[in-house]
Amino acid sequence: MNLRFVETFLWIVRLGSFSAAAEKLNTTQASISNRIATLERELGVQLFDRDMRTVKLTPVGQQAVSKAEEIVKAVGEFREAIADPTSLKGSVSIGTIDSIVHSFLPRLVERVQDRYPGIAIDLNVDTSLNMAREIIERKIDLALIMGPALDHGLVNIDLGTYRCVWVASPKYGLAGKQLTLADLASYPLLAFSKGSVPHHGLLQQFREAGIEAPTISNSNSLATIMRLAKDGLGVAPLPRVILGEYVDAGALEILDVTPAFHPLTFHAVYADHPDSLLPSIIAQMAAEVSLCMADA
Repeated sequence: MNLRFVETFLWIVRLGSFSAAAEKLNTTQASISNRIATLERELGVQLFDRDMRTVKLTPVGQQAVSKAEEIVKAVGEFREAIADPTSLKGSVSIGTIDSIVHSFLPRLVERVQDRYPGIAIDLNVDTSLNMAREIIERKIDLALIMGPALDHGLVNIDLGTYRCVWVASPKYGLAGKQLTLADLASYPLLAFSKGSVPHHGLLQQFREAGIEAPTISNSNSLATIMRLAKDGLGVAPLPRVILGEYVDAGALEILDVTPAFHPLTFHAVYADHPDSLLPSIIAQMAAEVSLCMADA
């Protein structure tokens, strides 16, 4: 029995259609249909009832799911335990966000490359909202985001909490002063993209302080926010861990603001199914790397 055909069967079950499985596996719908037809002939049973619009498991197909998952999981665990990691080939798709790119992602990629030199990383950087949607829809293998992502069949691994601080260019002359949100409201503010957790947190802090929400310029790029803040175009709340070279060089100053900005909590998220062994291992690597840098 061809293991690839068993894996194809499981992807159709998870994604709900032959076409979605074909897209996930980078092949044609005809190839997917042929694999299932071959598997059904070998087993002497029909796994799916299918018509022009829907694909539904037969009673026998429903029974086959758990057994197929056991097979794929066992093969994955055997490969991970026995095979030389340097001999493994393939790719893993990772969706992440700017905060992680500018903090621990380089160390994580280095660790993955050292252990699995034959595994290519397909990296996509976007907002946490979009990356959560991608992992829920199983379009990526692993999401490193401000989480968690709550959906059936997803595993969330805690990557720690990162302290945030308010920063500004020295041109404002704000360092060393005791500041409140009311003081900051009179300056241009730079913040994370609209709809994000930190953006909502910022608006909430102003509401709780009884201050009318100021004008906030938003970006999903931390590099952009840091550059604008460095050039004196606004005051910004940012994760402390990414600010080292800017603060050391005197390009940005950390401000004493009460209340402090909410810390950011990150998670690694992957689907809990048998062929997620490599994403689960990389998620654990991410936790090890990140927790060394996160604030307790």
